[in-house]
Amino acid sequence: MAESNNKEHQILVGRILKKAEEIFQGVRPIIPSEWLTSDITVAQLRVLLVLYTRGPSRMSAIASCVGIAISTATSIVDNLVKKGLVIRSDDAEDRRLVICELSPEGQALINRLWMLSRGQIEKLLQGLTLEQLKKAADVAEFILSSAKTNRINNQGRAGEGDG
Repeated sequence: MAESNNKEHQILVGRILKKAEEIFQGVRPIIPSEWLTSDITVAQLRVLLVLYTRGPSRMSAIASCVGIAISTATSIVDNLVKKGLVIRSDDAEDRRLVICELSPEGQALINRLWMLSRGQIEKLLQGLTLEQLKKAADVAEFILSSAKTNRINNQGRAGEGDG
């Protein structure tokens, strides 16, 4: 019985992912031009997102999250500091360690990107009926609850080896 539920679960997840891909393909023509004309590289955006989600972080933690060498992370952060998007400072407890965090300009950039995305999502939702919107709101709440649970479950593992 549990195996049957697991298989059905996998099928439904696959169906949802397929629809997410179709949505992505459908919104491709309306990607905001600011995303395409930014002088931020994908690697830099990844580092900015790590700092946004984790907050102030050591270079080793950034490198680990992004899956790159510390020297590569250092080079990326150097460029972000030059652009005024990241602030680098010494760790108060160990001056040999460097702590990186988003500058106000970096925070504003991430917020702008989110607002552009939010606007696109809002346009998609405009075409739904009231009943469909209610269902979409329920689904969004389910996904948020799952995200919070996963974040709580993964926090213990995220800090491992960050000593």
